[in-house]
Amino acid sequence: MASDPSARWGKWPTPVRSWAIFPTVFLLAIGTALAQDPAVFYRQNCAACHSIGGGPRVGPDLKDVSTRRDRAWLVRFLENPKAVIDSGDAYARELVSKSHGLVMPAVKGLDDAKTGALLDYIDAQSKPGQAAASGKKAMDERAFTGADVERGKEIVLGSRQLAGGGAPCISCHTLHELPGLGGGRLGPDLTRSYQRLGGRSSMSTWLASPPTPTMQAAYRAHAFTPAEITSLVAYFESAAKQDAANPAPAQARPVVTFLLIGLGGSLAALVFMDEFWRKRFRAVRRPLVAKRKG
Repeated sequence: MASDPSARWGKWPTPVRSWAIFPTVFLLAIGTALAQDPAVFYRQNCAACHSIGGGPRVGPDLKDVSTRRDRAWLVRFLENPKAVIDSGDAYARELVSKSHGLVMPAVKGLDDAKTGALLDYIDAQSKPGQAAASGKKAMDERAFTGADVERGKEIVLGSRQLAGGGAPCISCHTLHELPGLGGGRLGPDLTRSYQRLGGRSSMSTWLASPPTPTMQAAYRAHAFTPAEITSLVAYFESAAKQDAANPAPAQARPVVTFLLIGLGGSLAALVFMDEFWRKRFRAVRRPLVAKRKG
């Protein structure tokens, strides 16, 4: 006869049973805490691109989003936006069009429970008296100073160290006005990032809580300060105005510069090798020829 598992379990000492149960209880507690704190989830993953009652940012305003589509559609879209868009869904394609072609990235770890809690939070914040707090603008419309713009440029170029110790923007990004090779290629070109993100408010919110996995990993422990965000927004706003007045292909200059440097380096190497080997051959051949003639 098979023994009762519960009986075997009961033979273990009480302290052992307690420690064996602890990991399961701990994991359940974490899951429950995450499910019960959608406000933090929204702030870390959604607020950079969406408001609740504050108007469109990079993406649409989420106030009363449950009245636009049913819960099943919203859950499906939030868990895999690209799949819904690729399916040919007309409303999803309309959202992409209104967001200047930007496709919402899938949020890692978003399951049915978290999605439901997030939608409940958005519905609650959509009620009268709540939206103002969720949708307030991140930055006023005061005129930036030349000092603001210069500090932002220094942060981008890395000549001014970030207070949190984060890497400068050109480590991963480029802009068409940057000298030389124009910065890194790990991230997208930032030349028109101000326009893509929809202006001051959206960009400042995005920088305060970057929603992309790469930016989250890079700046989770090295967050920008409010003063640094102001300077960066000032610089990118200034760059946007310059680009509007004198548009230039964002990728053309760095690529051409790279090709010219490569071509020049190759020619210099060929000249050096020719000079070096020509003298070497003479040093070997002349004594041999002279000896043979003698």
